Amino acid sequence: MPRAVPMPLARAYEFAAANGLQAEADRIRRETTVHPGFRRGKQVRKAHMLDLFESHNLLDSFFHAHWPFGATELGRVRRNTYNQDREANEKALAGGEPPGDGGNTVDIQEAEEQEFPLEADLRDFLAHNLSVIEPGLQLYRESETTGVEFLIDGGRGRIDVLALDSRGTPVVIELKLSRGRNQTIGQLLYYMGWIDRHLGKGRSRGIIVAKEIPDDLIVAVQRLPEVALFRYKIAMTVDAVKAAPVESSEA
Repeated sequence: MPRAVPMPLARAYEFAAANGLQAEADRIRRETTVHPGFRRGKQVRKAHMLDLFESHNLLDSFFHAHWPFGATELGRVRRNTYNQDREANEKALAGGEPPGDGGNTVDIQEAEEQEFPLEADLRDFLAHNLSVIEPGLQLYRESETTGVEFLIDGGRGRIDVLALDSRGTPVVIELKLSRGRNQTIGQLLYYMGWIDRHLGKGRSRGIIVAKEIPDDLIVAVQRLPEVALFRYKIAMTVDAVKAAPVESSEA
């Protein structure tokens, strides 16, 4: 089963611009009115963007390029929640009561939306810098297909990064930002098994990259010699683009 991921709204805006829908996307982003008592404004905009793509016969292309989960049955359920949020917002704007958001409880979908860009940035960084994990590791490529968000099961599953090591062995790299231990390991092993059966390049290896590596995850993989764990750290640097002049002072 593919892991549930929210629709990447930033990617949707980029996809719209690349397909001649910049003006329409800008109106949705800037002019969508959200009731002040309604906390799920992003979901409302997502519903409008999906309608925009569907009206221009671009929905399937958007799924394939940026949101494979949206084409699944669970993805259809997620899309329905976006439409429900839009309808609830419209009723609130018409004078009805805004739906309750559970007090100060953070909405699950909003939390997922905050996590997704970080995972996408981490995925893209690793895809272009695989040597930080292992010397000789290279991104898988075949014709126009690359190992970034490598689709399996007819698009129902998606490997974060598929690579080949120096011996040509497939390496399945999965990012763990918020998924539980069992889900992460189960998903990784299924992806490795699928690659073993369909890619025809020998027995694959697996790598989990996470910000935190809890003890239970270490214990869980200690009997799996073909699975490695890596912890990532985020560092920040500042580069001067235009330095301010330094005034000298005289005694």
